[in-house]
Amino acid sequence: MKLNKQFLYSLAVLIVIASLYRIIPNRPMGFAPQIAMALFAGSIFKDKKYSFALPLLSMFISDALYQFLYTAGLSSIKGFYGGQLINYLLIAGLTVVGFFVNKSKPVQIAAGAVAAPTLYFFISNLLVWIGGGGYHHPKTMAGLMQTYVDGIPFYTNSIWATALFAAILFGGYALLASRKAATA
Repeated sequence: MKLNKQFLYSLAVLIVIASLYRIIPNRPMGFAPQIAMALFAGSIFKDKKYSFALPLLSMFISDALYQFLYTAGLSSIKGFYGGQLINYLLIAGLTVVGFFVNKSKPVQIAAGAVAAPTLYFFISNLLVWIGGGGYHHPKTMAGLMQTYVDGIPFYTNSIWATALFAAILFGGYALLASRKAATA
């Protein structure tokens, strides 16, 4: 599918909706569309340099909205914080996972929807443990394992969110592509 105006508008709307969704109060932590967006973008864009923009722009917009709400006293969650660059780098790395996902093969999409949040879970929790994060577990194997145990609720929500949003994104894309093919 070519990057025509309608497709670009759809991507812009997708970025805004995902950004707004991410700041919904009381949503389950870790249940967000950005990992699925990274997979999707990595899979569908032929020019891979553009694939990084979709999830990163969505994260940046939602972080800016979080910061606005935090500054206005309407949220306890800061939008911009120390160590945030690591999250952006991790999401960019997950976009690379999407490079290996064939957008027309459901098994590959499902595998990516499990692999990407799993990679994020292991790497992000390792980095939290190394940096002290909010847990301050000892720098021992037991401390690392406790950090992973503490992250399981986020991981579970991340798996479910990635599966749901990947199904919506890839399914919607397939539907649009088949519709376009039928009218051509």
